[in-house]
Amino acid sequence: MTTTIQAAIGTRLLLALTMASASGQAVSQTPVGDTPTTARTVSGDYISWREHIIDDPVTAGVNFSGSDGFVMGDIDKDGFEDIVSVHESDAEYDSGSFLEDFVPPVAGHVRVHFGSSDPDSWVNITIAEAEDVPAPEDAVITDLNGDGWLDIVAAAERSHLIYLQNPGPNARSETWPRLILPQTRDKGSYIRVFAADFNGDGVPELTAPNKGAQTPGPEDYARSTPVELHTLQGDPLDGDSWQVQVLGNYSIPQNAEPVDIDSDGDLDIVVGTRGESRLIIFENPGDGTLNFIEHAVGIYGARMAGFNLEYVDLSGDGRLDIIGTAPRGMVWIEQPARRGDAWNAHYIGTFAPDSHTGYATADIDGDGDIDLVAGSYSRGDRTGDDASANVNSPLGRIGWFENPGATAVRGEWARHDISRRVRGMFDKFMARDLDNDGDLDFIGTRGNSYPYDGVFWLEQVRSDEPRAAFQRARAQESNEMPLP
Repeated sequence: MTTTIQAAIGTRLLLALTMASASGQAVSQTPVGDTPTTARTVSGDYISWREHIIDDPVTAGVNFSGSDGFVMGDIDKDGFEDIVSVHESDAEYDSGSFLEDFVPPVAGHVRVHFGSSDPDSWVNITIAEAEDVPAPEDAVITDLNGDGWLDIVAAAERSHLIYLQNPGPNARSETWPRLILPQTRDKGSYIRVFAADFNGDGVPELTAPNKGAQTPGPEDYARSTPVELHTLQGDPLDGDSWQVQVLGNYSIPQNAEPVDIDSDGDLDIVVGTRGESRLIIFENPGDGTLNFIEHAVGIYGARMAGFNLEYVDLSGDGRLDIIGTAPRGMVWIEQPARRGDAWNAHYIGTFAPDSHTGYATADIDGDGDIDLVAGSYSRGDRTGDDASANVNSPLGRIGWFENPGATAVRGEWARHDISRRVRGMFDKFMARDLDNDGDLDFIGTRGNSYPYDGVFWLEQVRSDEPRAAFQRARAQESNEMPLP
């Protein structure tokens, strides 16, 4: 086994060096995943990562791809957390280019991964596909019919929102009843969906930004599309029970996330727009009326579109700050003491030339402060390694940024790279101690790399001596690359 692993590592290194040399660059770097880790815990142990596959097309025997968002909860009420993942399954789609005449196939999958006491044992099923969920980008779990079982709402990037009702004790074997919300049918591109009880009546509302087109072209930046609030009165399987309220219209809105941003005890809504590269806060009035008050977020030192955001008090002043992506890389913006003042941006770090996509916060090294795990977005062919790719190409990377501590949090964070592959879009992460060993692992999704798309988890490995930063789950994979 040792000989096999060493041979595989040697092959990966040779491939990376060959590709880089072919591009005219003199390279003597080790691929990222094979580089000995320098990351350490507060107690001095070295931190590396081992990949485990939860779901992919090969093991599932299902032709899905383009894995994007996921959420977690106990779907079958067996005491173990499950995963709901969405998969666009339109492998030709490329958000990096606008193809006027290109129409992706009607495809998509919503899958549930039922967990157990063994983090390497999952029961994976498809509960919706094709026309029901054309290119799903996101999902939320919430009990909408009040029966005590978690239901699912998926946001389809090519059409609508769909409600999937949990059938209860037989959730693994029965068909899930469903309804396409009538107000959303064929309306455009729903990219996110969230659920929260904003008015305190015990029934969750849904928030959903509609960015207009799956692949926004020039004309889409010049028009406005809605950020919606969907309310329910009655049976969620009855279309007449749903009403929609438009919170505002913006150029390519891509977030509408419930969070108590002003710490007053009720949930507000944070909106991000791609076309305008700005954030908006809808303040909950707290009187049960849903008459939200719109506030523009001024940011000093950065612009932020807000597709993926994290909320944490990094400054230690009792106010939530926001972590997101700016043109320079990852930043956090510091909430001011006085409403209406600008939020100050502080630089975290960058994956350049790789572009950031998903991330999550957690205390990775056990030192009591919040670190940040992040993924990047590869371009090019989604079904095979691009022979022209080199170390300077935008590739699929996983890494984490180490919080410098309370006294230096406004300085740059140390970056620890985990893996860098020719293909891969690492869209979302969640921190969990899956193996119950006392340290945090991460669940994530991967796209842009069929047949390696799907759901995986990263086991945090602690050791007395440095190890390779990353141990792959597969013997055959997309090429691991060095840093530029």
